[in-house]
Amino acid sequence: MEWMSMDEIREKFLSFFESKEHLRLKSFPLIPHNDKSLLLINSGMAPLKPYFTGKEIPPRKRVTTCQKCIRTPDIERVGKTARHATFFEMLGNFSFGDYFKESAIPWAWEFATEWLKLPEDKLWVTIYEDDDEAFEIWNKVVGVPAERIVRMGKEDNFWEIGLGPCGPCSELYFDRGEEKGCGKPDCAPGCDCDRFMEFWNLVFTQFDKDEAGNYNRLAHPNIDTGMGLERIAAIMQGVDNIFEVDVVKRIMDSVLKVSGTKYNEDPKKDVSIRVITDHIRGITFMIGDGILPSNEGRGYVLRRILRRAARHGKLLGLNDPFLYKLVDSVAETYRGVYPELTVRLGYIKEVVRLEEERFNETVDQGISKLQLYIDRLKEEGKKTLSGVDAFKLYDTYGFPLDLTKEILEEQGIEVDEEGFNREMNIQRERARANKIEDSSLWANDALMEELKLYNTKFVGYETLKAEGRVLAIIKDRELVSSASDGEEVGVLLDVTPFYAESGGQVGDRGVLYNNNVEIVISDCKKALNKYIHIGKIKRGMVSVGDMVGAEVDKSLRMNTARNHTATHLLHKALREVLGEHVHQSGSLVTSEYLRFDFSHYQGLTYEQLEEIEKKVNEKIYEALPVAVEETTLEEAQKMGAMALFSEKYGDVVRLVKAGDYSKELCGGTHLKNTSEVGIFKIVSEGAIGAGLRRIEAYTGPRAYAYLSEYKNIVSSIANFLKIRESDVENKVNEMVNLLKDKDREIEALKQKLMSISAEEYIKRSVDVYGVKLLTLKLDAYTNKDLRDLNDMLKTRLKSGVILLAGIEDDKVNLVASVTQDIIDKGIKAGDIIKEVSAILNGSGGGRPDMAQGGGKDRSKIEEAFDVCRRYIEEKLK
Repeated sequence: MEWMSMDEIREKFLSFFESKEHLRLKSFPLIPHNDKSLLLINSGMAPLKPYFTGKEIPPRKRVTTCQKCIRTPDIERVGKTARHATFFEMLGNFSFGDYFKESAIPWAWEFATEWLKLPEDKLWVTIYEDDDEAFEIWNKVVGVPAERIVRMGKEDNFWEIGLGPCGPCSELYFDRGEEKGCGKPDCAPGCDCDRFMEFWNLVFTQFDKDEAGNYNRLAHPNIDTGMGLERIAAIMQGVDNIFEVDVVKRIMDSVLKVSGTKYNEDPKKDVSIRVITDHIRGITFMIGDGILPSNEGRGYVLRRILRRAARHGKLLGLNDPFLYKLVDSVAETYRGVYPELTVRLGYIKEVVRLEEERFNETVDQGISKLQLYIDRLKEEGKKTLSGVDAFKLYDTYGFPLDLTKEILEEQGIEVDEEGFNREMNIQRERARANKIEDSSLWANDALMEELKLYNTKFVGYETLKAEGRVLAIIKDRELVSSASDGEEVGVLLDVTPFYAESGGQVGDRGVLYNNNVEIVISDCKKALNKYIHIGKIKRGMVSVGDMVGAEVDKSLRMNTARNHTATHLLHKALREVLGEHVHQSGSLVTSEYLRFDFSHYQGLTYEQLEEIEKKVNEKIYEALPVAVEETTLEEAQKMGAMALFSEKYGDVVRLVKAGDYSKELCGGTHLKNTSEVGIFKIVSEGAIGAGLRRIEAYTGPRAYAYLSEYKNIVSSIANFLKIRESDVENKVNEMVNLLKDKDREIEALKQKLMSISAEEYIKRSVDVYGVKLLTLKLDAYTNKDLRDLNDMLKTRLKSGVILLAGIEDDKVNLVASVTQDIIDKGIKAGDIIKEVSAILNGSGGGRPDMAQGGGKDRSKIEEAFDVCRRYIEEKLK
């Protein structure tokens, strides 16, 4: 095995799979494309999901990538260990219904042993416990000895997330030598020690899990593999951790130079050095891909990482902004693979510097405030900082929660995270009501300055079609003179019918066009009150100065108007049913549904929801005219108009009236008559924070489709039960009651059988130094069953120790009890459970007289019983 750089490994991997007819794709950006389930790309597979799900056709059935990734669940551990990182690169080869295990496994072995030249006797393999197919290929085709193929359970070697595609996986491990191990005779892959390092995971997506829990074979299974580049580099370079591999070490050297510190001299300083080294990589790549620091979503992830790194800089004595200076090192280190970092170097450094300066403005005050909290808690003998105080640190001094947690952890203090999240939710709802502009596409000071030169006239209240001149074109956060086919752009017009996202209503969609170009507009947003049409050029070229037709999608606008007018009716109905204390705290109006957040102190009853829904529909059927007029704020309020507390209003306001029923100040688009709403249906209601509730509802075609779907469900149930639809409710209630009766009968019979069995079980107790010990292994016993049986046995045993192991599915439930006279001899149920559950690869604990636990390894139950007996012997010797 020869030393190999990260760049060499990356290139070898991609070249190897190109030789196997894979298409090499560049790393996708860290911002997921059309995937709202992810904030950031966190695996090689993540950006390829549309190909796996069939939503998109892949450019080739075989693909290979080196994907940049961000993961933050263990952010507080980054730096404290040499294993954890937020940024990493993931090498992967993928098959979309093409080859399967028969190729993926031999190729993995070929690359590891022939291209990387890893010693075969150092390589181990894990497979899913039931995957005999993978075993045969590894053992018979590849030639891996059976003793180096370890079968593992579902938790370790089976990939699934809810329903849908899933399957077993196989992992490759490198044996770093006995000196790195724990010394246990059974040490093997899966052990918690540092001897075996997993470096490649092969996922065999061969099943489709349905709602019934069945794993159905896929006609065209897929391959998804992932190998951490930094991890395999650590193996190839013979170093202990990722911070010592060549690329990461070069960045660490820059950290040491800037901070004037040395590594491996002070453990506390080493933590800060590792934090900064890791975080500056993630910071640079995230900003390079267009993410900006904020208090929401991926922007907040960036802010957390950046401010955590800045705080660790202060621990090293770096009180002035310094992170931006390290961006050069990251860009230079990755220049050959990610040249875009060099292209955007100035922009990235400026964003980092500005964020550092913002943090520096408040961090010292924040640390002083936090120290006051710490002193107060210590005086009061408390160990938990309240969520309100933690949120104040975040809101006033810019302290992300994990930064507060990290500082408090050093003092042995915890944070009330639930309380913090509650405060955060309240603020988010306030912010949603206030937020009328989204600058994520144009958050660039120079660009914002240039946009001030232009003005847009909005004509969308009167018409859905207009002609306008192109004043500016934004591409990749910069102003350009033209753009062409396939490019995503933001277009600024002098006249537009497109409503821009504001006041909770989403932006219009539609098209900009002329003889030379067609731009499909997916959204419209505001920047400095300018209307930015965001879309993708379908054909042709657009240039500044062009005249284009601007046409809003009529159907979508109509559905959005339905939901907006219905929102006003809902607000009024809520106040009538619940009381005048109800006020809007946020809303979202789309073409699909409406979401309304409001102040209220408790959950709504079924009857209240029914009454609210009825009132709204009554106003729809009354066909109230919807009128709009411009007036002063004072006059509008005299007329009884509702205004949002947090909204800012000008001298002239827009008053929207639905007959004499609803009057609200609103800048959104509405219907001409309430009858156009069609129908209103509440689909959900729940809490979003302390004193805040949320209702979601459908109107018009979406409400009709929703009700039709329920009608079909009722019809299907009726057909299945062979009854009339009107009898479904009574029949279901009857069946539920019958099942409850049967459950009670079963439970009674079970208790009788237990009582009978208990008499026999008592006879199995053994004597251990004068103490009766009863151990029982029981199949299909739940925790409740074990507790019930334990109570019966304890009553009959009078004096002694009981240990019950109930097997339920793939796990073992444990219950132990000790009578008082035996407790007096120093034997405790809690201690027994702790020792016994550890043998079964589990955990547990409890009181001296009764304790519970569990484990995963059912094969060691008898060994666990022996441990219990030896524990008693030790105590009584």
